Formats: sequence, structure tokens, C-alpha cells
Amino acid sequence: MLAGQGYLRTTIAIVAVELQKLRRDPTELLTRAVQPALWLLVFGQVFAKLRAVPTGNLDYLAFLVPGILAQSVLFIAIFYGISVIWERDLGILQKLLVTPAQRSALVLGKAVSAGVRASAQGVIVYLLGLLMGVKLRWNPWALATVFVSIMLGAALFSTFSLSVACLVKTRERFMGIGQVLTMPLFFASNAIYPTDIMPSWLKVLSLANPLTYQVDALRGAMVVGGQHMYGLATDIGVLLAVLVGLIALTARLYPNIVR
Repeated sequence: MLAGQGYLRTTIAIVAVELQKLRRDPTELLTRAVQPALWLLVFGQVFAKLRAVPTGNLDYLAFLVPGILAQSVLFIAIFYGISVIWERDLGILQKLLVTPAQRSALVLGKAVSAGVRASAQGVIVYLLGLLMGVKLRWNPWALATVFVSIMLGAALFSTFSLSVACLVKTRERFMGIGQVLTMPLFFASNAIYPTDIMPSWLKVLSLANPLTYQVDALRGAMVVGGQHMYGLATDIGVLLAVLVGLIALTARLYPNIVR
């Protein structure tokens, strides 16, 4: 019981510290809005007019909105690991690691804070979707599903980012690897086109890509007429299982970053 309370307190403390950083620099939320706006207002409208991508009963903009939300979450989370490198260089991480706090609680705190940051992208993309005339679902179940999907996706990719940071250890190398990873994850998913039109080898990659399941969860819950291709339980289950595995892995790697 006491151990569980200590674990929860550590996690909440890490989340509070990360959110304090965001409170001191709220302009980050505004700059993060630029990327989804460009994708939806430029790319989305052009391809909607071309009608080159078969999207079933959804028009292309409605199909694209959940994919761009997932992309925004990915791009925020995949570079989250650089904060750990900064904390190591400032000596903060060394102080945390000598405390009795469990390593997995430190990692989980980072993951949850990444999810909270990414949830702001949900608000931005919803507003953009409304402005563009996309029919969105507003019932409590749909909104809760979208929120959970954002939190799980952000936590998953931020934890993956932390594990990479533990291995590469330098900011320059980490940024290079992060940039290399984002595009394959994005394009090997169903974010901007359905898996049905992919070549066979890319379909296999998309099935192994957690972003595919996040997009599927968002698309089925977010837009009117959207459906879960793999089933919501499968989408959430895959994201949760990968997240738990990554937290366990990163907790083991965490001390390596200061060595």
C-alpha cells in the first residue's frame, strides 16, 4: 500500500514539474499549432479536390483530420527524450536517480506529462476541423476515446524517445535519430491514406506500427461516419501493451544515460 502511494506520488511529482515548464513557456502550444494547420489547410484541401485517395464513405478531409492529430502527437512525443539529456547535463537526472524513487515511476511521469502536452493538439485539430466543415463527434464517449488515444499514443512515443535518449546520450545524435524515425512511422501508417492501397510489404510494416492503431482509434471515434478498422479494443490494447513494454525497458535503461 505504502509502496503504491510512493509510486503514485513520484509519478505525479514528475508530471507537475513538466507541466510547470509548459506554464512558463505557453508559446510552445501556439508554435505546435502551425504544423497541423499547414497539413490540413494546404495538403488536405489539395488532395480533397484531387479525389485521388479512396477513403470509402468519408471525404478526404474527414479521413485526414484524425491522421494529422496522430501525427502532431507523434512529432511532439518523439523528441521528448531530449529533455532527459538536458536534465543529465544540468545534473538534475543524477539527483533523481540517487533517490529511492522507482525508475519506472520516473519514466511513467514523463510519459503522462507528454500525454497532457499532446492533448492540447486535440483541441487545436478539433478547431481546425470545425473551421473546415468536417463533421466531428461530440458525445462524451467519443471525446473520452479521443483523449485516451492521445494520452496513450503520446506516452508510448515519448517513452520510446526516452529509451533512444538513454542509448545515444548526446543531443545532436538524438535529434538526428528522431528526424529519421518520424517519417517512416508516419508514412508507414494509415494517417494520410488507407492501408488497402498500400503495397504488401508496407501493409506488414503498418500492422507493426503503433501509430496505425492510434489513428484507427481516433478515426473511429472522432469523425461522423468513421469506423474502427481493427476494433477499438484491439487499438487500445495494442497501444497499452506496447507502452507497458516500453516503460519496463526504459526503466532498465534509465540509469545508463548518466554513465
